[in-house]
Amino acid sequence: MVTTRAAVARPGASAFDWTQVRLDAPRPDEVLVRVVAAGICHTDLTSRDGGLPVPLPAVLGHEGAGVVEAVGADVTRAGPGDTVLLSFSSCGECANCGAGRPAYCAAFLPRNFSGRRPDGTTPITQADGEPVGGRFFGQSSFAYRAVVDQRCVVPVRVRDEDELAALAPVGCGVQTGAGTVLNVLRPEKGQSLAVFGAGAVGLSAVMAAALTGAHPIVAVDVVPSRLELALELGATHTVNAAEDDPVARIAELTGGGADTAVESSGVPAVLRQAVDALAVAGSVAVVGAPSMGSEAALDVNDLLQGRTVRGVIEGDSDLDTFVPRLVELHRQGRLPFDRMVRTYPPERINEAAADAEAGRVLKPVLRFRG
Repeated sequence: MVTTRAAVARPGASAFDWTQVRLDAPRPDEVLVRVVAAGICHTDLTSRDGGLPVPLPAVLGHEGAGVVEAVGADVTRAGPGDTVLLSFSSCGECANCGAGRPAYCAAFLPRNFSGRRPDGTTPITQADGEPVGGRFFGQSSFAYRAVVDQRCVVPVRVRDEDELAALAPVGCGVQTGAGTVLNVLRPEKGQSLAVFGAGAVGLSAVMAAALTGAHPIVAVDVVPSRLELALELGATHTVNAAEDDPVARIAELTGGGADTAVESSGVPAVLRQAVDALAVAGSVAVVGAPSMGSEAALDVNDLLQGRTVRGVIEGDSDLDTFVPRLVELHRQGRLPFDRMVRTYPPERINEAAADAEAGRVLKPVLRFRG
């Protein structure tokens, strides 16, 4: 058993509480990781506030990066001393996992949102013995050390821990946005793409779209600074939805409607705009996760014109192949997601979360040292 410090989310608190906790030794399929960095994602904050089905108290965090300290007897993906990125959990046994599509694992929800192992246990307890959810996305990386599912682990070679920390957002936000474009929508050269929501996921989609030859690439948001950054990262046009009707502007910019679109805001009314902005036979990928029970009204007759609405998890990523691809694109300067990042020491996690919620920062990353 290992003692470490973790940021615990408690029911009704809407804040993270740094607490001394105890970690189990890794089971045969688990890895003990010293966390070097962890990105803060919208899903972490929605879960903290009870908007997603995550039992609290729990340690959240699902964009971890770190160094392996110990492995269970059956672990083959990494060994002690390896530098790794952490992403989502999957069973490795269902049909979708077998087909290289672990993001659609049949057990995705319990493995990533229950905070528990498949047998219902958790690797984390408080000093008084109270169990705390410790397998959020298989990792619970808002902690100095984490016991993680080996299926979450992707080894990466880096020059030092600073480079490793810089790659943490690949684990969810970057792979979700970029993967939605590169793996799912796959716009051809000259096809149009609209991105609704220019947060970390949406801007990752913009950067990926710029690699495909899609044109025009239209970013939609209500924050001017985000729209300015979108232009720097590959968007050809922007629409401030607080000032203009995005559906009408996209129709004007594309000559009738977007061939493809990404809805990353998680706002149901914006999903309706994204569908309405499509050309005949266009497709929109839904990646923004609203609170439980959210509904959107769509015009069925518009869908009958060949328009499709598709939900996407984690960019339909096969971690073993897609995460290294994204890392290499970043090193080549073709996916400059570092432009979105601001780092914080772990003790300022609540400040980082507040900055993200207020739109003052796109991608806060906690940088652990020691």
